[in-house]
Amino acid sequence: MDFEGFIRDIKENEWKVFGTEVYENGQLKHAWGDTCENTHYIYSATKTILSIAAGMVIDEGKFDIHRPVLSYMPASKIALLPKEQQETFRKITIRRLLTMSVGDLSFRAEGNSYLDFSLNCKISEPETLQFNYSNICAYLVGVALTEALGRDLGTYIEERLLAPLGIDNYSIERCPEGYFYGASGMKLTVNELSRVGLLLYDRGMYEGKRIVSEQYVDEATSVQMMNREGGYGYFIWKYRDGFSINGRLKQKCYVLPKEGLVITYLSEIEDPSRVLCDSMEKHILGI
Repeated sequence: MDFEGFIRDIKENEWKVFGTEVYENGQLKHAWGDTCENTHYIYSATKTILSIAAGMVIDEGKFDIHRPVLSYMPASKIALLPKEQQETFRKITIRRLLTMSVGDLSFRAEGNSYLDFSLNCKISEPETLQFNYSNICAYLVGVALTEALGRDLGTYIEERLLAPLGIDNYSIERCPEGYFYGASGMKLTVNELSRVGLLLYDRGMYEGKRIVSEQYVDEATSVQMMNREGGYGYFIWKYRDGFSINGRLKQKCYVLPKEGLVITYLSEIEDPSRVLCDSMEKHILGI
């Protein structure tokens, strides 16, 4: 492993990488940059935290991903939906949302009520399984979890997930109606995102404490829906023989259990190319 070579590429190319960490067999071996002090937006990596929360609520027996999402929506919202729209959403299960397999669902909710917008989206073929990346999928899962719990999901995540991971330097985002947004908006440090990766690496355990079931982690990190990137689990991407947590401006946590590696970096890079990933693979993975 040539960690210094990776850092040299970051510096020479002036890539806007805030910091990076590499763990081997659960132990921090390499770190560079701002890994612990400042939080940064993790964008869609928020979805993976939402997925873990879903697993925790499932473990409590309060959530069933095979039920239609409409079964968890507020009755007052369902009553306002046209009958045809109700029938459409009764065909969409929570699992379909977790796997981004609702073909032509809009990408982002807008307006003063994200929930009204989301539930009124037109879906031409609701029974067809087709990968379609949408923030609305995550948002609706977050609302469903809130309703299933009967309490604020953001507070639940803070108390039941972030606190046990020792994460206390963070921020979360809510929609105009107050629901935990779920699709994006969280801020973490590099080290805190690494802790999320380490939890998944250890199949739901963190520092000897069970946080989410092994069964759920195994399902969530396995390919549940194929796509051109190689596969998708429950808000978690397939990566080589492991998986990854992804944000839109190259916020990454790669988890490779067979190699015993967790590699994290937070960046703010608009360039859609793979140059940063290529450098990491060359110097860290030896590819």
